[in-house]
Amino acid sequence: MFDAPAPATVDRMLAAQQHAADQFGLRATGRRVWGYRGRTLSSAAGPHWLRVVCAEAGTEGGKLWNGPSTSRALPASVPRPDLFRIRDWTTDAYTYRAELYAYAPDPIVSPRPVLDEDPGLPKTWWKEMTAALAALDDVPPPADREAVREEYLRRVIPEFTGHQVDDVTWSTAHGDLHYGNVTRGPHILDWEGWGSAPYGYDAATLYVYALLTPQTAARIRTQLAPVLDRPEARTGLLTVCAQVLQAQDRVDFYAELAGPVREHLAHL
Repeated sequence: MFDAPAPATVDRMLAAQQHAADQFGLRATGRRVWGYRGRTLSSAAGPHWLRVVCAEAGTEGGKLWNGPSTSRALPASVPRPDLFRIRDWTTDAYTYRAELYAYAPDPIVSPRPVLDEDPGLPKTWWKEMTAALAALDDVPPPADREAVREEYLRRVIPEFTGHQVDDVTWSTAHGDLHYGNVTRGPHILDWEGWGSAPYGYDAATLYVYALLTPQTAARIRTQLAPVLDRPEARTGLLTVCAQVLQAQDRVDFYAELAGPVREHLAHL
């Protein structure tokens, strides 16, 4: 999803990936998938998927570090690759975690978080995704994991959308449900940031991230109507819109979305 980091980071992470593969008796193959600033490196490893995450020694732990491992407690009705082995180790400067997943071979929906064209997903895909969101919503919002903080949304929604926030209905969310994190299975990938969020946040992300293709967005809005038509989903939708507008000067695809988001907000 991100470009390769600086050469020194590439060399360090490739060495860590090799160490992890050796520990599992596998060989990393195929396309390398880099995380933000080289914090993670993933690729196929035999019949599995190998993900290596790093942090400066002494700073590991916390929500992002433990997200994938804690997500294993979520119900099986939320479709995701099975994380079945974890190995941790520390060098002088960094701590690493290797996560080995049962490899889901179906491709991701989009190489970018946003849609540039209609992905041609069938109604059955949307039916399964809506069911997955409902299963996730049935999980009580965790007290120790926040995908979106209340203080944050109460600040950015008025500032960037001009709308006010009333009562917030909280639910359990993936927290980063864009089109590079869902496959054509569908499987939902990358559970680092899952936690509590305003109701409808995940569905709103799928909808807003399709606004570059209006006809596709309209169909997606219809498919996600069981979630987005509920009054309590309004705050989740406003949160996603506010995040886009807040980050438009820093993130290219947010800059592309800013115009359609403003147009959408004018009709809310």
